Amino acid sequence: MAILALIVINKAGGLIYNRTFGDGLNQLNTNDYLVLAGTFHGVHAITARLNPLKGLMAQQQPATVTAGGVPIPSRPEPPSGLEVLESENFRLQCFNTLTGTKFLLFTDTMQTNVDVVMRKVYDLYSDYVMKNPFYQLEMPIRCETFDRKLNSYIREINSSR
Repeated sequence: MAILALIVINKAGGLIYNRTFGDGLNQLNTNDYLVLAGTFHGVHAITARLNPLKGLMAQQQPATVTAGGVPIPSRPEPPSGLEVLESENFRLQCFNTLTGTKFLLFTDTMQTNVDVVMRKVYDLYSDYVMKNPFYQLEMPIRCETFDRKLNSYIREINSSR
């Protein structure tokens, strides 16, 4: 069980961070990572629009009634898009933030608690990148503290297996 790589994609589909932690994946060059980020962004956008039960669910949703007797429909769940892609060699987990930033975590297929790991990675991003006064939104992440904390956390997970 291991964490293999992390990729962060901005809301426009551009690659803003990539780091490989294990040697379970083929080594890619920078251009391949850029293509991967753009392709995943497009596929994610398409899958977010696919919802075969949308019309059926709208009919079954009960309306909430206010004190004035005016019905207010309940708010539907936002579309999520592609969240998990699993193959025989690796598992890809996507966490999409409310701002549209996507975190792609490549793990071994036997890795447990991927949601917990993803949440901790997002917490590190929030603490060391977003609170950095020199970081500009949507630009590549170049923050040494984030790199050190992330590497330490992933090394801890990978060594505990």
